[in-house]
Amino acid sequence: MSAKLVIGLDGQGSGDRALAYAKRLAKLIGTCDLIIVYVIEWSPYSFQTAEENAQRHKRRDEEIATANDRIMEPALASLKADGFNARGIVRHGDVADTLNAICVEERAEQLVVSRSSEGGFAKRIFGSSTANLVMSASVPVTVVG
Repeated sequence: MSAKLVIGLDGQGSGDRALAYAKRLAKLIGTCDLIIVYVIEWSPYSFQTAEENAQRHKRRDEEIATANDRIMEPALASLKADGFNARGIVRHGDVADTLNAICVEERAEQLVVSRSSEGGFAKRIFGSSTANLVMSASVPVTVVG
């Protein structure tokens, strides 16, 4: 059985740093599966008409497809070119809750995320989301600078 690392991406340079650190860590561990994750902020608490919900569902599918094309596929191609066993997950939801849930589902040993002043994921995650992850995640969390 190989170790599993979950890496939170943000589509920015800060996510690239988390990915680079996870690569170094995976090399030290040896046999390791890398699961890269991109979370699109999404609140289930919107009250809308049936028509608005249908449009929202369509927009959700488009956002997932765009994230796969622009963020996930290039990251996976890079990892696989370097010889890593990797796969990707794109989901909608709360960043901290979704990353933690994926760690539990995947039985991951560790979660790697990044912080920066670039905004995006880092802006969301190094606020209350990071605090929530660090204090309540089911696995150890490494926050890369």
